[in-house]
Amino acid sequence: MDPPAGPEDPRAATNGDNSHIPKKPKLSFITQSQILEEFAHHQPGIARINNGSFGSCPASIIAAQKSWQLRFLRQPDDFFFNHLQRQIIHSRSIIKDLINADHVDEVSIVDNATTAAAIVLQHVGWAFAEGRFQKGDAVVMLHCAFQAVKKSIEAYVTRAGGSVIVVHLPFPVNSDEEIIAEFRKGLARGRANGKKVRLAIIDHITSMPCVVIPARELVKICREEGVERVFVDAAHAIGNVHIDVKEIGADFYVSNLHKWFFCPPSVAFLYCRKSPLSHDLHHPVVSHEYGNGLAIESAWIGTRDYSSQLVIPEVFEFTNSMAMIGLPSRLGILSDDDALNLRSHLRDHFGVEVPIYYQMPRDGHIGATDGDGCVTGYARISHQVYNTVDDYVRLRDAITQLVHDGVTCKMLQ
Repeated sequence: MDPPAGPEDPRAATNGDNSHIPKKPKLSFITQSQILEEFAHHQPGIARINNGSFGSCPASIIAAQKSWQLRFLRQPDDFFFNHLQRQIIHSRSIIKDLINADHVDEVSIVDNATTAAAIVLQHVGWAFAEGRFQKGDAVVMLHCAFQAVKKSIEAYVTRAGGSVIVVHLPFPVNSDEEIIAEFRKGLARGRANGKKVRLAIIDHITSMPCVVIPARELVKICREEGVERVFVDAAHAIGNVHIDVKEIGADFYVSNLHKWFFCPPSVAFLYCRKSPLSHDLHHPVVSHEYGNGLAIESAWIGTRDYSSQLVIPEVFEFTNSMAMIGLPSRLGILSDDDALNLRSHLRDHFGVEVPIYYQMPRDGHIGATDGDGCVTGYARISHQVYNTVDDYVRLRDAITQLVHDGVTCKMLQ
């Protein structure tokens, strides 16, 4: 397994992005027996229903990881000088396309969301300590934020003079409007007495309890209300929900790749939107790469095992073995809300539970079409050991019935 071709020093390239990731790779779909083989290393007799904490890495990815580990151990000097950085850039390029970032330099690979939080909150803490932010200016977060994020706020922001505004969400949540209303109240408290909200931390999918937060809408509100920086903690997002960082619009966005994206632990991506502030973001572990940009700093924090970062191309191939089925354009799936409404309709009226995604063609690509127009809706078809052919027949029949009846997503609103 050789790394992709590229310049000897990838940082000498014009933009560091020297590997083209095809928008629609050729897929080879996984079978039921292959799924059993991929996870045969799980302890027998144990019902593993806590994937969200540590993830679950398939056997083929474990084998790929071992191959990279052995390559380093066989000849560390050659590996370090000729392969490591080039392969990490290849991994970053894949992530860039997956999340629709503008530039590979906006993507850093770090250990986990905890590390990413430390990077962002260290940056904010320095602004307080150096007098660029006023004492008492606020960081706003949701009460269900991950505990490590709360501790990072305490370590970097509170001790430097920043205040913390906690937004309490009304669980169980009945609507996005409830979340938005409480969030607006939190921003108002942060601006009291002439203070400013310097950072808002928004979960994309909360850990406990599990709720999908309307991150895009909350980021938009932050922009309208003059919040200086927005950090989306999306530890559980990639592999669960569609991610388009340009559409979401946050300054910082992190998601763990080892939870729902099948990477071996521990690895995450941190997206940092290009801005004049980018040069002031640094990895908390300082190596000789300090000052070369966050992505390069993160790619070398001293001698360690980087193999979990290097297998991202193999993981990308594995995830593409799960089928994404285009839905008829007649259904009129024109937004994320349409996709959610259709998913609910299939569940409530046909007894079919399947993730539906809205995907508009971008960057000039026409994308898939059918006889009636552009295909913008997709169903993610997973195949697990408990599925039968009848499950997929039921989905087929439900979609066929909707088209036959002339149902569109506009009618489901």
